Amino acid sequence: VPDPGGEYDSYARANEAALEALLPDVGIEPDYIYQAQRYRNSEYAEGIRTALRRRDTIRELLNRHRTEPLAAGWWPVSVFSNFTNKDTTTVLDWDGEYGLTYRCEETGKEETVDLRSTQAVKLLWRVDWPMRWAEEGVDFEPAGKDHHSEGGSFDTGALIARDVYGIEPPTSFQYDFIGIKGRGGKLSSSTGEVVGLREVLEIYQPEVVRHLFAGTRPNAEFSISFDLDVIKIYEDYDKSERIYYGVQEVGEKKRAKESRIYELSQVSHIPETMPLQVPFRHLCNLLLISAGDIDQALRAFPGTESASEEEWRRMRRRAQCAWNWTQTFAPEDFRFTLRTGSEEPEPVGEDERAALADVRDEVERNFDARGEKELEQALYEIAQKHGFASKDFFTLMYRVLIGKDKGPRLAGFMQTIGRERVLDILKNY
Repeated sequence: VPDPGGEYDSYARANEAALEALLPDVGIEPDYIYQAQRYRNSEYAEGIRTALRRRDTIRELLNRHRTEPLAAGWWPVSVFSNFTNKDTTTVLDWDGEYGLTYRCEETGKEETVDLRSTQAVKLLWRVDWPMRWAEEGVDFEPAGKDHHSEGGSFDTGALIARDVYGIEPPTSFQYDFIGIKGRGGKLSSSTGEVVGLREVLEIYQPEVVRHLFAGTRPNAEFSISFDLDVIKIYEDYDKSERIYYGVQEVGEKKRAKESRIYELSQVSHIPETMPLQVPFRHLCNLLLISAGDIDQALRAFPGTESASEEEWRRMRRRAQCAWNWTQTFAPEDFRFTLRTGSEEPEPVGEDERAALADVRDEVERNFDARGEKELEQALYEIAQKHGFASKDFFTLMYRVLIGKDKGPRLAGFMQTIGRERVLDILKNY
């Protein structure tokens, strides 16, 4: 299949290249072995020849796990016609060495190819896998639950590895499926519901991506979430970080587990001291207040003025992810835009205007001196003074500040906005 962008040799290679470019971001820098390239270079000629020589043994091994036995004329290879580039071919004969003869069913032409030089011959999957274990010296390879099902390709591969290629199969374990939450559907290439690493890194900073995998048992199904669970996943990572640095006390068994997960979550090195933590939920609110200005949002968080360069790098990466999430996947009632004093004010009645005037006076006189709980108590008292149920009064405040009926915890939200900006909005009342 050609690359739609015209940059690479094939659509497959375009997808490989896209993934390879991102893997260093999550601390993975492998040496690549390209199977298609090795097949086309005839580097598996000996492995294919072995399979042809032992095809009766392979057929018997595969038949142990089949309800319908393979026919006596079965061959363990697929041949792509040099006349049409399609695999609509029939194997006719093998000379016992490297010569394989096939017929192209579309053209009726016959041809004999040499396994040492042809690009046309490939082993079938259940034979190809153990052949590559032998050729590449594979000693560890996990696989999905479908491959590890009873009689699945790992079971038959292990038989072929021992009885045909004379090797022990690699150590393996079963991993489960990964779902998608908050985008609809389940992660499945067959249905087209696919999320690549690029999409994941737009929402999760690299350490959190690694934490998501390191903190989940491989044989347990889990979801990559894009809904409100994103907040909890960030909170879980921050909790592991606090436990690792001894800031949050837990039992010894829990400490050992969480510390190891945190170590595995780091992309390159483990910071000597605990990085400054900016909670994800609060960061989202700061970004919404600052209309996506990342540096402005971060400077509003205590401690960032003395943060190191590495801490700023991590915080900016998290902030960009948080902003991406608020703009694409956060529930509508989570998002808001802070009003300004130059906008048309929210229409209110006389009683509401009088209550808002008291809030304005409270902010002018006592805002900087009060803590969050004290400010919250003052708001309750203003609501009570003007005969409003607290729920109705808070709804009024949210409508005035962000044009919605709900929002973040009001007193803390007002303190995050800051005295000057709150007064700028309330001046119209």
